[in-house]
Amino acid sequence: MKNILAFLMFLVISVQAYAANPPPFRNVDGSTRWQHVANFSATVLISTLLIVALFLFFANRRAARSNRELTEIKATLEDRVARRTASLQETTAHLQNREAYITSIVDSMPLMLIGLNQNMEIIQWNNVAESITGRPIATVLGKKLWEAYPSITLTPEQVASVLTSKETITIKHSQRDQYYFDFTLYALTDYPLTQKNETGIVILVDDITKQMKAENKLAERDRVSAMGELTSAMAYDINLPLQTIVSTLLNAQHKLDVADLNNIKSELLQALKTAQQSGQQAFAIIQNLDELAGTYYDQKQLADVPQIMDQSIELAGDLFADLSGLSFNSINISREYSPSLPAISCFAPELKQVFVRVLRNAFHSLNAAIKHNSITPTIHVEIGEFYDSLWIKVHHNGIGLTAEAQQDIFQPFFAMNSNVPACPVEQRLSYSYYIINDHHQGQMAVTSDKDQGTTFHIQLPLA
Repeated sequence: MKNILAFLMFLVISVQAYAANPPPFRNVDGSTRWQHVANFSATVLISTLLIVALFLFFANRRAARSNRELTEIKATLEDRVARRTASLQETTAHLQNREAYITSIVDSMPLMLIGLNQNMEIIQWNNVAESITGRPIATVLGKKLWEAYPSITLTPEQVASVLTSKETITIKHSQRDQYYFDFTLYALTDYPLTQKNETGIVILVDDITKQMKAENKLAERDRVSAMGELTSAMAYDINLPLQTIVSTLLNAQHKLDVADLNNIKSELLQALKTAQQSGQQAFAIIQNLDELAGTYYDQKQLADVPQIMDQSIELAGDLFADLSGLSFNSINISREYSPSLPAISCFAPELKQVFVRVLRNAFHSLNAAIKHNSITPTIHVEIGEFYDSLWIKVHHNGIGLTAEAQQDIFQPFFAMNSNVPACPVEQRLSYSYYIINDHHQGQMAVTSDKDQGTTFHIQLPLA
């Protein structure tokens, strides 16, 4: 535009200059040639208009091109704004759905859920909390926990410690046979809390009263079953020597009634010896039970398992004898202990009872076998270390267990019907199984075959 104005000024000045000079716009007599001036001015004006028209033409083209570009930019921006708006709406809807979903989960939880902020003011309060306390969420929001739920047994110090340490803790509160509660407290640590209404700690209150009562009933049933198993085994074991004593004395009394005392002196001495042995056996059984009842340790102690096994074998020799059949001391017992076995942390008296009852099971199987078959009763005991465990194997060549008996032998016996169990109650090892699996976190199993005999496997962790 500046160039055009300069050009027009140049034309005006040129016209004035030519007008001031005689040629070519003046005649010889000095008069002005107005025709030449008009022609020249028209030429200049037409040229100027042409230049201006060209300028306007190109300016119009540039303006049209700019308008098209602006229109395209506007369309692009509108499309981007529309897409961004749609994306934001979708994100907002998704967040609302997620919030509704999470709220539904929280409200549907079977546990009482309470959310507190850093000031221990209630932020979350689900339906179970409303049901237990009888207070709607609108009446407790923003209040201190102990104002809304005065009967809660948590203390401010416990909640504050979780907020500070960021560690999850579980606190149990119970009144025996009345109620049992588990309080789980955990702090949210994924993001820094900046708003007053943001949850800082979550408290879950789990009412496990029904579960604990059911478990207590089951545990009580297991204890009763174990006592029944011990009582049955004790009655079975003590019955053998008592029967021997009674039958021996009755036989001696009968002979005294019908025979001369001098002729049956040796027989009477033998009867008295048999009665004495049976009495000692009964006394050993009672003493073993008394030792089991009076032995209790709060903590495990290091003990040498091979030594416990040797003591169990010696005790079995005093406990188990059938004067009309087999005596445990007459069984061929072989031992195979790996050298340098480490001591393990255990309840030694309980392991001793486990080994004695396994040996008892072997004794009765061998006693039944020699009455039906001509065999050499044998027990092989093997103790070795394998990886991080101690393995004990007790093998005997007596009558094997059926598949059903193998399944029943470690199960508590419950007299719920009149069916004869596959494994008699006095032969079961559920109490031994409980000691190994629950008290020592080990494993106990049995394998049996009519040709290969029976093997009891016991695994005890070294750590």
